[in-house]
Amino acid sequence: MMPVLAATLSEAWIFYPLAVLTLGGALAMLVSRNAVYAAMSLVLTFFGLAGLYVLLAAELIAALQIIVYAGAIMVLVLFVVMLLNLGEDDLEGPRLSFGSALGSLAALGLWCFLFVVFQGYTDGLPTDLPEGFGTVAGVGKLLYTQFLLPFEATSVLLLSAMVGAVVVAKAKI
Repeated sequence: MMPVLAATLSEAWIFYPLAVLTLGGALAMLVSRNAVYAAMSLVLTFFGLAGLYVLLAAELIAALQIIVYAGAIMVLVLFVVMLLNLGEDDLEGPRLSFGSALGSLAALGLWCFLFVVFQGYTDGLPTDLPEGFGTVAGVGKLLYTQFLLPFEATSVLLLSAMVGAVVVAKAKI
């Protein structure tokens, strides 16, 4: 019984700072008036999420989180933000309105309700991970066997989105 408690406590020392980092980055992104600062806060959130994925033994997803989202997507977002070159006078009023504050309170209330409801629920949760969970080989095997059709449908959807973006961009020139 003692080793499980020690593992839980050591994971808690890692989990809680990562959770604070993730939530702090998300909150900073929401309240920031400068788009570049908001994008950098989103990168901080992505790194916190990658750390949480590592705690869940999904190292591949953590690496993809950093490479794809914190790398490629955020470079694209920052490029567009800097290309637009928005100043303080271009921003419209306060970002925190009554409706968004009310929605945030409702989301927090729903989260608290679900936390209380599911706090003691452990039935049906896996106690040990299957062989190859979170590895490149394990994810690749699932993508090309069990999830081949959704994987290919996603690639067709992304291809059509790229073609649509090129058509829209050419129409404006």
